[in-house]
Amino acid sequence: VNGVVSHLVQAIRGKDGCFSSIERQSAGSYYERVKISEPNEFDIMLVMPVARIQLDESDDTGAYYYVSFKRSPKEKGLLKFLDEDEKLSAFKMLQALREIIKQEVKNIKDVEVTVARKKAGSPAITLQIKNPPSEISVDIILTLEVQHSWPLSTQGGLKIEQWLGKKVKRDMRFRSLYLVAKQNKREKVLRGNTWRLSFSHIEKDLINNHGNSKTCCESDGPKCCRKGCLKLLKYLLEQLKMKHPKELEKFCSYHIKTAFLHCCVTWPNDSDWHLGDLDHCFQQCLGFFVDCLQKSQLTHFFIPQYNLLSLEDKARHHFLSRKISHELNNGFPVFHE
Repeated sequence: VNGVVSHLVQAIRGKDGCFSSIERQSAGSYYERVKISEPNEFDIMLVMPVARIQLDESDDTGAYYYVSFKRSPKEKGLLKFLDEDEKLSAFKMLQALREIIKQEVKNIKDVEVTVARKKAGSPAITLQIKNPPSEISVDIILTLEVQHSWPLSTQGGLKIEQWLGKKVKRDMRFRSLYLVAKQNKREKVLRGNTWRLSFSHIEKDLINNHGNSKTCCESDGPKCCRKGCLKLLKYLLEQLKMKHPKELEKFCSYHIKTAFLHCCVTWPNDSDWHLGDLDHCFQQCLGFFVDCLQKSQLTHFFIPQYNLLSLEDKARHHFLSRKISHELNNGFPVFHE
């Protein structure tokens, strides 16, 4: 994966002037060290710094924005990606990036790499790396990095004061803002010019530096079971999705990660997560998640007004909550299959 991605990053920087400042950043479960099963899926963000922009909300979730330039951008090449309303079109940028990648994978000699067909509404360009013993998929996600204060919609989010402290929160809120090319499905006319806030860089930090005491899980510090819980939660959803692909297709590991972060806030102390209490903590987290499913309400960790469980999917939420309750009450048969 590293070889393929480095090759592509070099090529992308050279091919189109406006992508010359792109940097690679790793996101997702493998890099948060909470990957379960074999590492066959990777998320790579291609991060592009963009200056002097204006953000306008595109709906009431507080997560989707239009991006326009306050003044003509330094990278003049970006102008070709503006749509007729002078908004930066995620669709046009992704298309250009996709074309470069499609051409470039042909030049990778030592492994067989193909670009998967475009999935509707997905912000990723997916590479398939054929490589015995198993196929690897790499999601490449185009990300804008903007030095911009966090939008108003994030005001009441990231409630980590009791868990990690006010200073950590303040430092996190000073970090730059990430926007990923993601179609907002609520728009009446789908133009492909919306961008969604992404906090994956902050989430990675929260999960890797998860202790209420600064030494939690360090080599000589006390160990906790937070990451063990997250792995089990993700594994459970993965197994259930394999059994019920159609009914559970709308659920993803981000739902689990969000519920888990809320649990870390609900139980902020390291003493709530003793290493030996894994089974108890896991069941507590599951209880919290089932509760969210039953209410069809899972608040985005950074954007309190944004509910990740949309009300029209109530039947699906109840289906998953029944399946999880069945597992909980019967000693998790799905783990033994």
